[in-house]
Amino acid sequence: MLEIHKNIVLDENQQPIAVQIPIAEFEKIEEILEDYGLAKLIEQSENEERLSKEEALKYYNSLKGNYVEN
Repeated sequence: MLEIHKNIVLDENQQPIAVQIPIAEFEKIEEILEDYGLAKLIEQSENEERLSKEEALKYYNSLKGNYVEN
């Protein structure tokens, strides 16, 4: 399991308001979520129309460009 090193940010009343994590761990979490989402999308679309490899790659790259820095 992914170990997350977190720092809790408190307000002036010592109430937690945010969490800081190292960027490398954040990027790993993003990758895991993206992979999970892609797997779920594939699972849901098993009975739907299939895309060619080229169409799928083009679509994936369009998503990646909108949500993930290249």
